[in-house]
Amino acid sequence: MAGHRETHSLKSDGLRDWLTRRYYERYRSPAHPQAVQAVLDTLAARARFEGQEHPVFLRIAEHGDAIYVDLGSDTWNVVEVTAAGWRVADSCPVRFRRSRGMSPLPMPEREGSIDELRPFVNVDTDDDFVLLVAWLLGALRPRGPYPILEINGGQGSAKTTAARIVRALVDPSTSPVRAEPRDTRDLMIAATNCHCVAFDNLSYVPTWLSDALCRLSTGGGFATRALYTDAGEQTFEVQRPVILTGIEDLATRGDLLDRVLALTLPAVSARARRPEADVWRDFDTVKVRLLGVLLDAVSASMRNLNTVDLPELPRMADFAQWVTAGESAFGWEPGTFLAAYELNRAQAHVVAIEASSLGLYIRDLARDRGEWSGTATELLDTLEHGLEFAGFGRRVSLPRSPNRLSADLRRLAPNLMAVGVEITFARVGRDGVRTITIRSAGNIVSSVSTVGTTGESWSADSRDERQGQPGEGSSLPSPPSGALDGGTLVTASAITTPVAARSGEETDDRSGPR
Repeated sequence: MAGHRETHSLKSDGLRDWLTRRYYERYRSPAHPQAVQAVLDTLAARARFEGQEHPVFLRIAEHGDAIYVDLGSDTWNVVEVTAAGWRVADSCPVRFRRSRGMSPLPMPEREGSIDELRPFVNVDTDDDFVLLVAWLLGALRPRGPYPILEINGGQGSAKTTAARIVRALVDPSTSPVRAEPRDTRDLMIAATNCHCVAFDNLSYVPTWLSDALCRLSTGGGFATRALYTDAGEQTFEVQRPVILTGIEDLATRGDLLDRVLALTLPAVSARARRPEADVWRDFDTVKVRLLGVLLDAVSASMRNLNTVDLPELPRMADFAQWVTAGESAFGWEPGTFLAAYELNRAQAHVVAIEASSLGLYIRDLARDRGEWSGTATELLDTLEHGLEFAGFGRRVSLPRSPNRLSADLRRLAPNLMAVGVEITFARVGRDGVRTITIRSAGNIVSSVSTVGTTGESWSADSRDERQGQPGEGSSLPSPPSGALDGGTLVTASAITTPVAARSGEETDDRSGPR
């Protein structure tokens, strides 16, 4: 078409409109809808049984030794990136499709600096800026795993603007940020139609969405019944970069935190506040150079990837290697990204524990007792005894059964280990009684502020303000302020001896209500 190749779905409105237009141009009369449908059916049959099969990509594709980025322009030109550099090309060997909401990327220019981005994103620390740029570089990788960018901040911190700015550099859209999806199906449909998914102003992340975002980040399928069928199945298999914004910490479950780059934005002062139109006008002048420097970094990652040798592979190892290979293009010293990433990971472990009452109790138990061992039933009795001793009773939430406690503790075990608390599950004796051993493995980290300072700093003293969300099976509300302080709860002075197991509950196999 007009000297270039386009790829359209046979079910798209765009192809139907094109056929109708071509018919009118030739015969000067409207095409009958049944005739148009007959042509589409014929084309579909020929494509299925006679045509060659080609993979179809959205925005970014990999072919041979090159990465191609669809600029989204009317001429369907692309950027070809290799280890030697990048260039704008009029054609490429891969097929790109376009979704309805896609917007064009700017025509990239060279000789840019990534520092030109910083005035537009209101990050408070160098580490936060490094993580944000790392997410951008990771999002331009043709395959996952992709990190999840979580932008937190109070009212007036420009977190939504930051999300729009970031997305405009990798996958601009007519609707750059949207409300949270209603269910997993809506999430997968959104991810199928854009390279980057951004959800704005979330109050919290429910369990089902947390699990779905994990699959979207590192890979996983979703299947559902196809519409208007009895037995037909529709499957979704996608990996996508994700942006989340909210006032509070959104990722609190350990598996989601493993995939999150968390930033906290400070409030914009009245003196520094600018009209949004001025911000976007200035950004439009630098985004062409920003995209250029990001493409330089993609080329550097392709060139250096095989030489990267990390001392230890972190979670999201492919992403970490990719960014480490390309960080020199930003003018960063070697190891800059990895240092910021490790700090982010350490803070994530503390956030996961601070978001769970159980995590707080177990951390303090290990700190004050050094070591504790027993069944899940005995552990639950120990915790309840401490609450009653302190005068809180069941007003402070705990898992309702030994089974639930054991499951929650298994989920928290990696986070607890990272802050110095070792959790061991074993079977002992001839009867194979399930036991849990809690042991202090060194200096126990007690709060985010002891790990590092990035934006907002909070400690165990403010955890009474960080309440769990309703309906979360393993997210427990925090205890009243002071319940864990001063040696009054889950301490050596408050819990002197383990309480014997309830009659008939020798193991943690009971799942009924207590």
